[in-house]
This record gives sequence, C-alpha cells and structure tokens, in this order.
Amino acid sequence: QVQLVESGGGLVQAGESLRLSCGISGSPFNINAAGWYRQPPGKERELVTAISNGGKIGYAEDSVKGRFTISIDNAKNTVYLQMNSLKPEDTAVYYCTLGTFIGDNYYPNSRWGQGTQVTVSS
Repeated sequence: QVQLVESGGGLVQAGESLRLSCGISGSPFNINAAGWYRQPPGKERELVTAISNGGKIGYAEDSVKGRFTISIDNAKNTVYLQMNSLKPEDTAVYYCTLGTFIGDNYYPNSRWGQGTQVTVSS
C-alpha cells in the first residue's frame, strides 16, 4: 500500500511562513494529482488546495489563494505545501492525499496519513 507521511508543521506567529512536506512510499504508484486537506479544531476536514501532476489543473480554497502553493516533486516522490502570510484561522491539522481530477473537481484516492499540526498565534 502507498503510505503518506506529512511533516513540517509547527507553531508560528501570524505573518510567518511554513513549508509542509508529504513523503510518498510503498507499492508502485503513479502521481496523477495531489491535494492538501486541513481539519481545524472542532470542524470538519476540508480541501485546501490540489494540483494535477504537471500543473494543468489546480484548485485553491478562496481563503488561501495567493498565500498557499502546492507542488509535486516527482524525483523525490514528495508533495509540498508552501504557506505564506499565515493567519490564526489557518490553525489546523494538515493532511496530504493522492488523487485525481474529474473535470475541475479533485477526488482523493489514497489513505490518510497522520497529518501535521500547524498552529498560528496572533
């Protein structure tokens, strides 16, 4: 089975940056697309951003547009999430997934990792 391991979270102040990494390993796999989800305290998990391999199709939730950038490094089997100008409302556990786009909609099709906690203080 494919395994995803997220890392790079931490405690930062508002306005600072973090880069999350998602290492992919396990059974032979093909990265068709990847996405990052987050689950704020007491709330449901939500899709933050996703991208097709090669970048032709992408999605970003309105609140992170212009601040968060997802990228796929095929040589390293790693998906990144660069987060700039962080805000307290970005506080959440962040999860990466592999998936696919059908039209403009992203659908995850991998198991969830353990996630990485991001806490932004004001």
